[in-house]
Amino acid sequence: MLIRETVVPAEMKEVHERFRYAPGVKAGPFLFMAGQLGRDENLNAVEDKEAQFTQAFVNVEKVLAEAGATFDDVVDMVTYHTDMRDLELFIKVKDRFFTNLEQLPAWTALGVAALAMPGLFAEVKCTAMLPD
Repeated sequence: MLIRETVVPAEMKEVHERFRYAPGVKAGPFLFMAGQLGRDENLNAVEDKEAQFTQAFVNVEKVLAEAGATFDDVVDMVTYHTDMRDLELFIKVKDRFFTNLEQLPAWTALGVAALAMPGLFAEVKCTAMLPD
């Protein structure tokens, strides 16, 4: 029988309770992650674009850590961008977190009209293969 476990880092308890979704779900050997945004623990959007992109990856890192994984375990990433002209800056930030060039995930970047709340510029959704 497949084991399923909800992953909620302590800092994300508010989003889990208020919006009724799991930041991550372990299912078998995988971690499926909800899209992570550049917002703080109080659910406020970080205003500066680079800082917001950084916060989105910090939030990804929190879910990975809670599940016992790291960025090296990420096998697939989908990102959503409200302005594709920000992609160069986004890649600069992404590369600070994905540092192992031998373990890069598959990546799809999509342009979208809007995200969950005003003032958000990107969302990062990952799937990781959990370590044994």
